[in-house]
Amino acid sequence: MTDTLVPDSTAEVQAAIGYERPETLSWDSRLRRSVTIYIPLALFVLILLFPFYWMAITAIKPDYEMYDYKTYNPFWVHSPTLHNIDVLLFQTNYPRWLMITMGIAVASTFLSVGASVLCAYAIERLRFRGAQHVGLAIYLAYLVPPSILFIPLATLIYQFGLFDNPVSLILTYPTFLVPFCTWLLIGYFKSIPYELEECALIDGASRLQILRRITLPLAVPGLISAGIFAFTLSWNEFIYALAFIQSTDKKTVPVAILTELVTGDVYQWGALMAGSLLGSVPVALIYSFFVEYYVSSMTGAVKE
Repeated sequence: MTDTLVPDSTAEVQAAIGYERPETLSWDSRLRRSVTIYIPLALFVLILLFPFYWMAITAIKPDYEMYDYKTYNPFWVHSPTLHNIDVLLFQTNYPRWLMITMGIAVASTFLSVGASVLCAYAIERLRFRGAQHVGLAIYLAYLVPPSILFIPLATLIYQFGLFDNPVSLILTYPTFLVPFCTWLLIGYFKSIPYELEECALIDGASRLQILRRITLPLAVPGLISAGIFAFTLSWNEFIYALAFIQSTDKKTVPVAILTELVTGDVYQWGALMAGSLLGSVPVALIYSFFVEYYVSSMTGAVKE
């Protein structure tokens, strides 16, 4: 048997794979790395963060700076002011809109994720005839445009007496949240070894006990990822909120800042940008707190 030479140090491993230290890279290698990695990455970050920067500077700009680009730099604030934020928070119902949006998003997220867990587990683990076709049909239901569904849903909401009631949004949002969350959880449940559940079945555990004590604890990253997606889609939803809610004090943030801060042909750009910026903070905080679980769920969902 031929002995295999194993490198004894990190330097030998790096040499074996052709790794070069940054300080030893030639000028051509550094230029190539800058062109292929750092410059595209910098452009991506710039494009990604520029809308937030534009909202932030517009929110603290006085009106005369917004319309006089000849005198003032449009990409900078010369005389910052909190007038726009004051108008948004104390002269409108924005705090109430924010609380209503938060309540609707949280309630619809829990309702949708709970239903999706049961649906995804049944399709992936019970292995009944046609399970794969059912999973595909559920995902295709997510692809149906909301502009087609909101008309029949509006008829049902009116018949049930829920028109102009935030409960109508909690009940209609799962129509597009459940299909997507189910599809996501089906992929994640595939990464959990089925042998664990077989052992529990042999010990006499029921399906609900297995789901509660074995599957769900192992699927926490997938549940968090599905919850983040559901919360984000609920928070940003516009068509249903515009069609089902008419009262000013019951509107959600995406609809309210567009319908209540625009009077005729006058746009209150400072208040609009402040409302958009504050409205994006909860979603950004959720992503920042659960980003590790989100990434792990994405890698687990595609594992075969």
